[in-house]
Amino acid sequence: MSEFASVLRSWRDRVRPEEVGLPAGPGRRTPGLRREELAALAGVSVDYVVRLEQGRATNPSPQLLEALATALRISEEERDHLCRVAGSTPPSRRTVPRHVTAGVQRIVDRLGDVPLAVFTAAHDILLWNDLWAALSGDPSRYTGIDRNLVWRHFMHGHDEVEWDDEHQEEFSSDLAADLRAALGRYPADRDLVELVSRLRRESPEFERRWDTGRVAEHRTSRKRVHSPVGPIEVDCDVLGVPGGDLRIVVYTTVPGTEDSAKLDLLRVTGLQRFAPEPTPAA
Repeated sequence: MSEFASVLRSWRDRVRPEEVGLPAGPGRRTPGLRREELAALAGVSVDYVVRLEQGRATNPSPQLLEALATALRISEEERDHLCRVAGSTPPSRRTVPRHVTAGVQRIVDRLGDVPLAVFTAAHDILLWNDLWAALSGDPSRYTGIDRNLVWRHFMHGHDEVEWDDEHQEEFSSDLAADLRAALGRYPADRDLVELVSRLRRESPEFERRWDTGRVAEHRTSRKRVHSPVGPIEVDCDVLGVPGGDLRIVVYTTVPGTEDSAKLDLLRVTGLQRFAPEPTPAA
């Protein structure tokens, strides 16, 4: 058995089902995740996981390796080892970090009563909870560059979000300034360089704000989100992840208000379509 297949199986066995929101239940023949559970979490087929563990699939893509690392809740050092034994170069420290640590994953798992999502320093969405999807729309419907918040904001707008003119200008300026700061930290990241180039070329609104030379980090804002239960005014706070340069974006409402009551209603009624399918017994 190859080292890649060996560590993949070992790390799958050590992840407890309840850590990833799955029922432990009696009668499980494996101490950790089943292959079909890992496949679902990583967004690949069960057959592909089988072939990886049997050494019959070679040269997995960097995107797949990152998805496996996130699903397996492994550390950054283990992620790098997984890349090396798969014949891939670990992500450079000069590119935008995308690794979601087990601690950040647990935050997303356990804070289910508030809409919450995890973004990279370049504003690519990596992870979200069900309430975020119910309030803002399911991010899984986006692919490629459309998973980037800055791109969608300047190129497509946000039909579900309403600002007044002052907050619209502030939010747009903060996004451009934040992206400039990220480019300064990760000048070797080709995807980030291409994102900025395309935005400057295709969005006059982004170019206008980029030309100011402003550098800043977006930390907070207030917005009205048009949800399935009606408009909800939320405070948006951005929390940094030390050492990983990820951003945890959290929406909250003022307790005791109509907005808070609507979010409670959405929590009860709006998550049904995002509930996972029951996992068949092994």
